[in-house]
Amino acid sequence: MRICIINPNTAAAMTDVIAAAARSVARPDTEILAVTSSMGPASIESHYDEALAVPGLLRVIAEHPDHDGYLVACFGDPGLDAARELATAPVMGIAEAAMHLAAPLGRGFSVVTTLHRTIGRAADLVDRYGFSRQCLGIHACDIPVLDLETNPATAEILEKSCREALQADGSDVIVLGCAGMADLAHRISDAIGTPVIDGVGAGVGMLSSMAAMGLRTGTASGEFATPPPKIYSGSLAGFGDSART
Repeated sequence: MRICIINPNTAAAMTDVIAAAARSVARPDTEILAVTSSMGPASIESHYDEALAVPGLLRVIAEHPDHDGYLVACFGDPGLDAARELATAPVMGIAEAAMHLAAPLGRGFSVVTTLHRTIGRAADLVDRYGFSRQCLGIHACDIPVLDLETNPATAEILEKSCREALQADGSDVIVLGCAGMADLAHRISDAIGTPVIDGVGAGVGMLSSMAAMGLRTGTASGEFATPPPKIYSGSLAGFGDSART
C-alpha cells in the first residue's frame, strides 16, 4: 500500500515533521511518500496563500501516480475537489480527516489552530464537513506556521491553548489545526488527559482503510471525472496535459 502525502507549502522541514508523524502510525505494509511542493508559498496562513498553493499541490499528484491514497497536509484543505478530479485514488485533507476521527470520541471537539486570521477558514470547513454541532469552538495559539518548529516555547503555548479550549468549550477532544503540530499530539494528549487528534495520523489511518477496502473516488455523476482537455496559458501552460493518476 502506498500513500502520498503532499505538503502544499515549500517548507521542507515541515515535510520532515509530517513524514515522521505519518510513519509512526502507518501500517507495516504501508509505504509513505511525503513530498514538498516545488512552487507556492513558504507557509499557508491566508486565503491568498491557499489559492497559490493549489497548482503546486496538483503538480505533485500528477507527478506521483499509482498511489493508493493522497493526503493534503494543510488544515485549510486547499484544492481537494481539484485533486479528486486528478486522482482516481481517494484524496483527503487533514482537517477533513481529523474532524471525522474526533467526532465519535466525545460529546464535542475544539480546534486549536495557528493564527487568529485562520479561524474563519476552519469554521467554513466545520460547516462543509457537517460538524457544526460537534465542533464546540475554534481557537488560535497565535504561533505562525514556520515558528512552530523554531519557537522553543511552542509545546508549552500549544498545551496551554488546548487546556483553555477544553475549559471554554466544555469539549472532550482537541483537533490540532496545523500539519506542523503533528509531532506534538501525543505529548499534549498525555499532558492534558484527553484525546488530541493530529490530522496527518488521522488521514493516514483513513486512507489506509479505504485502500484496504478497495475504494476509489467516485465519478458516476461526472463532477470528479477527469477535467476536459483545454489550453492553459502563461505560467500554467503545463497544467493542460495533466492525466488522471
